[in-house]
Amino acid sequence: MSLFLFALRRLATSIPSLLIILVGVFLLLQLAPGDTVDALLAQMGGGDAQIIETLRHFYGLDAPVAVQLGRYLLRLVQFDLGYSAIYGKPVIDVIVERLPVTLLLMGASLVVAVSGGVALGVLAARRVNKWPDTLISTLGLVFYATPSFWLGLMAVVVFAVKLGWLPPGGFEEVGAGYQGLTRALDIARHMALPTITLSLIFLATYLRIMRASMLEVSSLDFVRTARAKGVDETKIVTHHVLRNALLPMLTLIGLNASTMLGGSVVVESVFTLPGLGRLAYESVVQRDLNTLLGIVLLSAVLVIVVNFIVDLLYARLDPRIRAKGH
Repeated sequence: MSLFLFALRRLATSIPSLLIILVGVFLLLQLAPGDTVDALLAQMGGGDAQIIETLRHFYGLDAPVAVQLGRYLLRLVQFDLGYSAIYGKPVIDVIVERLPVTLLLMGASLVVAVSGGVALGVLAARRVNKWPDTLISTLGLVFYATPSFWLGLMAVVVFAVKLGWLPPGGFEEVGAGYQGLTRALDIARHMALPTITLSLIFLATYLRIMRASMLEVSSLDFVRTARAKGVDETKIVTHHVLRNALLPMLTLIGLNASTMLGGSVVVESVFTLPGLGRLAYESVVQRDLNTLLGIVLLSAVLVIVVNFIVDLLYARLDPRIRAKGH
């Protein structure tokens, strides 16, 4: 099977998954108490029965659940995510405003977690049962077992409050008017603590998986054969062991895509970042159904895209996968 057909098959299987996710989340939200009108009335300080009835009819909340679902799916086919009653603008505009922050946080965290996890995992495997291996494994266990919100709060206390090296929160200095490189450096300073906080838990997982994978591959016959032929050890590690040991890492990255999105909710709340995670939390609290469904849709698409890229990389590293059509 060619790489193109392999990619086409993976995309085709993603569409039903996306539909199931949207319908499931829509029905689950219908079971939750309260709706958008209740949140609006709470902000307005209440209202009479006529106002409530008018608002429910305006937002289509007086229709049966099946009708509401059909209307939403019909709008979705037309690439219309609806209107956010709480934020007073189309949902797509609200999401576009918040998306860059979350993508930057996830991208930077993923780079730190993967690069650090691979480097530390290889080092631990190369020094197995020695003090570097023990130290790295212990630190990995500590980071994995520590809640992200606690790591974030401690990072703020130490690096922002006590040492004053980094800002405690926000995306950039409000009202500073920075431009160009100065603004980029200011954003980098603000994103340093959130990135480290979100990446540490995943780094701990990646280094443990990489260590175990390196040790497993190093014991296989083709590696022993290469050593018997006198191949340089560095070349064996980089060309033979590392390439095969990366396959479980790629699988884990795809599985962790949704987990990282969930983790961004906590991290963005701790560091007051205006991203999708914080927007999801605000939408749940304010019962903004359209905005929340838009976030779920985008999150599902991001996870599917990440897993699609992982599948392509997997097929590239191991051609047997696409040859079998898996």
